Amino acid sequence: MARQRVVYDEKTIKTLDALEHIRLRSGMYIGRVGDGSNPSDGIYILLKEVIDNAVDEFIMGEGRKIEIVRQDDTLTVRDYGRGIPLGKVVDCVSRINTGGKYNDDVFQFSVGLNGIGTKAVNALSMRFEVCSWREGRFKRATFERGKLESEKSGRGKEKNGTLVRFTPDPEIFGDYQWNEDFIAHRLRYYAYLNPGLTLRYNGQTFKSKEGLKDLLVEELGGVDPLYEIARVQIERCEFAFTHTNNYGENYFSFVNGQYTSDGGTHLSAFREGVLKAINEFAGKSYTGPDVRDGIVGAIAIKLQDPVFESQTKNKLGSTEIRSWLVSRVREAALIWLHKNKPAAKRLLEKVQANERLRKELASIKKQARERARKTAIRIPKLIDCKFHRGDRDPRGEESTIFLTEGDSAGGSLIQARNVDTQAIFTLKGKPLNCHGLKRDAIYKNEELYNIMRALGIEDSVDDLRYNMVVIATDADVDGMHIRNLLMTFFLRFFEELVLRGHLFLLETPLFRVRNKKEQRYCYSEAERDEASAALKGAEVTRFKGLGEISPSEFKQFIGSDVRLVQIDIKSMSEVGQALEFFMGRNTPERRRFIEQNLVEVE
Repeated sequence: MARQRVVYDEKTIKTLDALEHIRLRSGMYIGRVGDGSNPSDGIYILLKEVIDNAVDEFIMGEGRKIEIVRQDDTLTVRDYGRGIPLGKVVDCVSRINTGGKYNDDVFQFSVGLNGIGTKAVNALSMRFEVCSWREGRFKRATFERGKLESEKSGRGKEKNGTLVRFTPDPEIFGDYQWNEDFIAHRLRYYAYLNPGLTLRYNGQTFKSKEGLKDLLVEELGGVDPLYEIARVQIERCEFAFTHTNNYGENYFSFVNGQYTSDGGTHLSAFREGVLKAINEFAGKSYTGPDVRDGIVGAIAIKLQDPVFESQTKNKLGSTEIRSWLVSRVREAALIWLHKNKPAAKRLLEKVQANERLRKELASIKKQARERARKTAIRIPKLIDCKFHRGDRDPRGEESTIFLTEGDSAGGSLIQARNVDTQAIFTLKGKPLNCHGLKRDAIYKNEELYNIMRALGIEDSVDDLRYNMVVIATDADVDGMHIRNLLMTFFLRFFEELVLRGHLFLLETPLFRVRNKKEQRYCYSEAERDEASAALKGAEVTRFKGLGEISPSEFKQFIGSDVRLVQIDIKSMSEVGQALEFFMGRNTPERRRFIEQNLVEVE
């Protein structure tokens, strides 16, 4: 069949103005659009960009209070900084390449969207209003979907500052819902990173006196640190750390207020500086893993013109700061150790315990590796993909590994997958319940050991080979149990992998509803009933397991329309409490909970 010739001439060339381009290619500016069910969804990025501008005023020494109000889908942010220069109010929120962020004398430590932030909010809002007050005068402008509707100037008695009010556009974001927990979590981080700043939101107040120390206190929750949290402030940098009896390392790192979930040069410099300080204080040469196992730390730095490794800005790539930061962290941490001898003593006891445990595990690790070599050259049950996290090829950022139960489900996934970016690891049966077990359990259990090897995380979560680790199980009792067992494994031994946002659950359809003209896949009974009512004479198929879904059908469920649920942890203290209740030996307590919460279904 001959291909239809497409006309390509001068008439096909289009020129968009800047705000039209933002609306057409919104993903380039705000990442994912989403529906509000994920903290990285676009509506929260819009709010972040507006608040970032207000926080920048505080950082520059202007305004100690930010007021935020949400009424339905409309957000209002009012700061008490200097206010946008009145003659440039309209330009600053509507013209690309216009703004104070391009002047390092005015804004030294901004991250934002490179000066595009407020323009993106304007372009992607159904309604947008900005008002600036300076020295008894004001300028107000309103926009509709990025187009200027009205301007007004005059005198006013309001205090200096800027107000931005916006409503995300349903034409861009569809049917979205705000999640109060996501907003509160983001505002708490603003408070921790800016001690002395007060943020008020719909009756709630967020304020911090001790910065990153307060952040760690909240994250630890009911988990007692082994010694008082160390908090150190130096020029352009603040850091805090302590140790717990948990496994692994957990960090919270920030650049100019931006949370860098994958760390970067500032985090690696912090880790190295702390190691050097502890070894110098102890007069020993402890290894990095011995010093850092069980550590919980946070670091926030301020940089002019930071360089990030990706558009999402979740990893800092500025290499010139490394030697300077290592030296400053080492010096500051060493002073803290000398000033806090009781805490330093308990820290060294933890390091020595880690060293003993590592030596005890050495022989077990050796046996596990020898056993693996005898079994196969490659990792059993792993069907790998071509590109991986950390590769130079951008497709590495899409790399995903599906942990699935049984050969039947694995077979469908293997045939349906994208061989470039999707890997499959097939489980033999139900994994070991790791709750309460020590790290040697990984090396004694062949399946857990192979999962760890497949992911490449034996030495560090930094070496994770896939950007997304997806648990794909049947939607039945056994499938739910396997989900819980795998989540327990990661939360027990590789909690940082979860905290960094790499662990997901795959949602697959429970029902297929079809007639001769149309078929729909339904993820709930409500969707099934709606589809059955819409399709006359429909046949309903209930998928009992993943293996019942054909590869041709499965392809669409792990493609561009894949439904993933990210495993999110509000605080580290929640992990221990949840695992103890759901996976511990308190069977009678769980039984009572189940009996009290049973729902009768007709």
